Amino acid sequence: MLLGTHSPKLDEKGRVILPAKFRSELDSGIVLTRGQERCIYVFSAVEFERVHERIRQAPMTSPAARDFLRLFLSGASNEQPDSQHRIPVPANLRDYAGLKKDLTVIGVGDRAEIWDTETWNDYYTERESAFASQTEEVIPGIF
Repeated sequence: MLLGTHSPKLDEKGRVILPAKFRSELDSGIVLTRGQERCIYVFSAVEFERVHERIRQAPMTSPAARDFLRLFLSGASNEQPDSQHRIPVPANLRDYAGLKKDLTVIGVGDRAEIWDTETWNDYYTERESAFASQTEEVIPGIF
């Protein structure tokens, strides 16, 4: 399970070293793709296959499903960490997420997310008080 908040740097070649805690799940290969809120989703290759299988169940007659599928998969990139655990982040994804040198990587269970640190801080500040004062069930049976 991928958890926590980490602060790696993007190097001059557009590579990032993901947290050591994530390596056991991600060293065998990863898929990077566009995430929502302008972050990059990081899936293990195995988890991405599971997600893709679920996506394939969406009706092709749904314009929203077609749009999601096109944007989600057209931005996807298979990557393999190098011997120093660096992962190249393709230019199109760096541009999409507005990545600069300072990054925030968060673990959200079945995937990680790569954020530009300033964007993450703005997102967190904007949504934290609503999270802290949430009174309605958001995830059935959990909260």
